[in-house]
Order: sequence, then C-alpha cells, then structure tokens
Amino acid sequence: MTDDAYLFLLDDPSVPLGVAPTAVGDLACMETPAVRAWLDAHGSTPTSPQLRLLPPEETAAVPEDAERLPVPLSDEELSRVRHGMAPESLAGIEEELLAYRDCADGRDGLIGRALAAGVPPHRVVELTGVDPATVTAAAAR
Repeated sequence: MTDDAYLFLLDDPSVPLGVAPTAVGDLACMETPAVRAWLDAHGSTPTSPQLRLLPPEETAAVPEDAERLPVPLSDEELSRVRHGMAPESLAGIEEELLAYRDCADGRDGLIGRALAAGVPPHRVVELTGVDPATVTAAAAR
C-alpha cells in the first residue's frame, strides 16, 4: 500500500471506479506543476470525465493499463475523497458520524447503525475520533 492517492485515467468513464476530482471540491494537488504537466501530456483536463482519484488504501484497484500519477492529499482532502466514494446509503451515515464529533448523545446507537450499514470500523474511528475499543464495544451490543 502507498501513502499517496492516485489520479488515473479510465478508458470508459462509465466504469464506477474512484471519484472524479471535481466531485470532492478543491484539491491542492490539482494546481501543482506535476499534475498540470501530467494532464497536458495525456491530453486531459481537471474536469475530464475519464479522470478519477482513489485513496491510498484503494490504489490496487487502478487498472494496470491505466495512466496513473501518485498525488499527496491532506487529511481533510483524503476524507472528502473517501466520503465521495461511499455509496449513497453510506454517505448519510458518514455525515452523521462527522457531526458526532460535536455531540456524544446516542453515540453507541449511531456507531452500531454505521457498522450495520457497512461502514468499516476503521472508518468509524476516523470519522468520529473515538477510541477503536469504543467502536468494538458498540459493535458487540
């Protein structure tokens, strides 16, 4: 696994792989000379429907024949990319988990719902900031 996310170009933009960089808001890496040169070299633009982005833990999914470029993302940018990749059903629960940081009322119930919906425990920890043991205990209830 790499610590960098990957920008890559898909031949078929209808393939549901990764997230379009434009769908996750401004990314500092998109303004770097390296990314601009890479896009120019491949005749692409930041708004191209073929341009996709995957977080570090998903980069093995990049097709072998796809043009790719490793890019660093801040923690906040990486969180937006992961959120952008979540299925619609998970996106709402992830929003609640992010909001949870401001309020602990109903914590175990929310964590339990998130886990039941398929949000991985490590993602619950990342979104809420709670201790992994708390997530494990909520899962057992």
